[in-house]
Amino acid sequence: MSAHTDTVHLGPRFFAPFVLGDILLVATAGLIFLQADRPMSDPQMLCVAACVLLAAVFGVLPFELRRRAELRLIETGTLVSTLSQIQQLESLAQRIEAATSQWQTAQEHAASTTTAAREIADRIAAEHAQFQQFLTQANDAERSHLRLEVDKLRRAEGDWLQVLVRVLDHVYALHFAAVRSGQANLIEQLSHFQNACRDAARRVGLTPLTAAPGVPFDPEHHQLPDSRSAVPENAVVADTIATGYVFQGRLLRRTVVAVRVAPSAPAASNTPEDPAPAESNSMSFGLASLHPTPAQPAPEPDVPTPENCANGTETPAADDTTRGPSSPRPDTPAPSSPSDLPLQY
Repeated sequence: MSAHTDTVHLGPRFFAPFVLGDILLVATAGLIFLQADRPMSDPQMLCVAACVLLAAVFGVLPFELRRRAELRLIETGTLVSTLSQIQQLESLAQRIEAATSQWQTAQEHAASTTTAAREIADRIAAEHAQFQQFLTQANDAERSHLRLEVDKLRRAEGDWLQVLVRVLDHVYALHFAAVRSGQANLIEQLSHFQNACRDAARRVGLTPLTAAPGVPFDPEHHQLPDSRSAVPENAVVADTIATGYVFQGRLLRRTVVAVRVAPSAPAASNTPEDPAPAESNSMSFGLASLHPTPAQPAPEPDVPTPENCANGTETPAADDTTRGPSSPRPDTPAPSSPSDLPLQY
């Protein structure tokens, strides 16, 4: 419904009686005020107030009548617009009936289409289930093949690690024998050969570990040739029998060492003529007995640990190049079958 803003136009003839009456009432009130006694009596005051009040009413009455006429005009226009809208609603109802019939026809077609789509969806779901089952079987087969290939690669890796460890063990045994021989040229050549072999092994991630003589025995990094032997207290490394190995940060084998008991304090009663206490502090496990080691063994380079190798900051294994003819250790037994030791792979 639209709002009507039309105003009622009234001529001067409509306002003339009200203006004239208003003037007469105001003039009467003024005349009574001028002719009244001083002070004015109550009847005179009532007459003046009544004239002024009637004058105000006459002044407002035409505007109120015009407002009422405008309201009636608006109501009439509203009724007219309502009737036109009702006619439009009747035509709209006819259109809705036609659209409803069309919607019924469209609904029938939609129902048939929905049925066909449901059948298609069921077939797609069945084909999807079959395809998913096929993919699952294919993935399982491929996973089993990949697992088989990984197992093969693991076995191959373990095999060539065993071979490489045995080769390095034999190279270490040769170098150890050269050191025992005391021939400088042979020691130098076999030291270079051992360093070259270890450098080649480091390129594939295999790093040898050695133990410097005199360091305390560490069960995490060191082991005895005979695992059933008990490690005495205050045991220190006497010599390296077989090098340990770290492969790509993982410990394969701990360093096999011969140990001796470190003297706690020099006894005052020991004399050069009685070397028995010094001999009793030196011992070996698993291999041939060790002879007493020198009192001050030659210093060797730092020995890499599994933590350093895992962090990529490993130092090369202690080479025996520093051992010349002046520092052989013929009293230390040579490695005996170090390749028979198991690897933690």
